[in-house]
Amino acid sequence: MTKPVINVTQATTHTGGSGDSFSYAMTELASALGANAIGANITRVPPGKAAFPFHHHYTNEEHFFVLSGSGVLRQGADIHEVTQSDYIVNLPGGPERAHQLINTGDEDLVYLAISTSVISDVCGYPDSGKTSVRTAPHEEANSRFLIPDACKDSVGYWELEDGKRVEQIVAGRR
Repeated sequence: MTKPVINVTQATTHTGGSGDSFSYAMTELASALGANAIGANITRVPPGKAAFPFHHHYTNEEHFFVLSGSGVLRQGADIHEVTQSDYIVNLPGGPERAHQLINTGDEDLVYLAISTSVISDVCGYPDSGKTSVRTAPHEEANSRFLIPDACKDSVGYWELEDGKRVEQIVAGRR
């Protein structure tokens, strides 16, 4: 059995980001210990950046505890100042629950992120007008697909369903 303890100095850290606005270093905690129902990591965001796009989860709940630094939390249409020792809860729901931490300070914004890890997870991105669906844990290949919101409901439920395979199976049973 794996030891149920990890020291943050021994945990794996990976980095990511995009363009001039997004950058992070994330130290994986829960997944390193085999957790699958709850995720936990320490996220470090440099000054003037956000770790991730403005988003909301229809299923998963995310909590953040600010360890150091300062910034703002975008949550729905509101902006809230955050600083060391603030605790933040982001409930699941639609665009009104969208959230994003942005480092507006002059030192790294560092926070503990804890979330439920329900799969399948549907996530909306109001700023860019897209939706993602995660069908497996993030470390698995091809675990998520993204579609532009303009494509939602572009086909009807029965559209493209011709029933030919049903007919073949029924005919083969007679």
